[in-house]
Amino acid sequence: MSTTVVALLTDRGVVSLSGPDAVDFLDNLATNDLAGMEIGDVRFAGLLTPQGKILFEFFALRTEDGWLLDTLGAKVGDLSKRLTMYKLRAKVVLADVSADYAIAAAWGAAPPAVSEGWCYSDPRSSRLGWRLLVPRAAAAAWSAEATDDDYHRHRIAVGIAEGGRDYPLGDTFPHEANYDRDAGVSFTKGCFVGQEVVARMQNKTVVRKRVVAITGTAPLTAGAEVLIGGTAAIGTIGSVDGSRALALLRIDRAAEAADKGQTLTTTDGATITTDATALALYRASAAARAALP
Repeated sequence: MSTTVVALLTDRGVVSLSGPDAVDFLDNLATNDLAGMEIGDVRFAGLLTPQGKILFEFFALRTEDGWLLDTLGAKVGDLSKRLTMYKLRAKVVLADVSADYAIAAAWGAAPPAVSEGWCYSDPRSSRLGWRLLVPRAAAAAWSAEATDDDYHRHRIAVGIAEGGRDYPLGDTFPHEANYDRDAGVSFTKGCFVGQEVVARMQNKTVVRKRVVAITGTAPLTAGAEVLIGGTAAIGTIGSVDGSRALALLRIDRAAEAADKGQTLTTTDGATITTDATALALYRASAAARAALP
């Protein structure tokens, strides 16, 4: 691509955390290691239930005052409420600053110039390009450049999952959402909410369900089920771009079907193929686990 495309993401919101305890407060809760970050650094992370399932996901931008969290706009109120529940006596001030800031994504030849706010490489994958968090007035020039749908088509092509689209928030483990592969979780930082479950999945189990890329023989439909033999459901399609999509899939069943020459179909009649790399990674993981004493 010879040019850079900027898409204003209209479904995003921003939560501010400030105060003398803000930095440590968020680090003690989030899946990723947020300690020692410089001002302007960004990491992708989630906030889990005590049972280890993703309630919220966000990009944590370190500021002079604490944090700005780029998250789903529809979840801003719930995220603020959840963080307040943990605040207790911590000196932290929470605020919904979505009216003050805009979020955008950019991809192409080079990062766009930003005179106000922040532009940073998407921490989940360099292939995604960059994200921008800027004062809302500074984003006016991007409103006609590209759409949310353009960004999601780009994200589907890269194969990066998004909560609320590709997996249900509140009912998905970080490994199932590929946090372990997309720089969303630290396995060395120590305790965070749900950490014991995440560590157990990392060290003692084979992850049998993940968001993976699929390709159909016909246009695919978000929400359609993926079937083996036309009857046994093994997953659900999330984000769709024509015949390409991401699906939360029983990857063990998909690998077994591939080994047996069985066809995967959808409830609306398309035949699908699962990403070969995803199948290979599952097989390697299962073989490594089986080889342990």
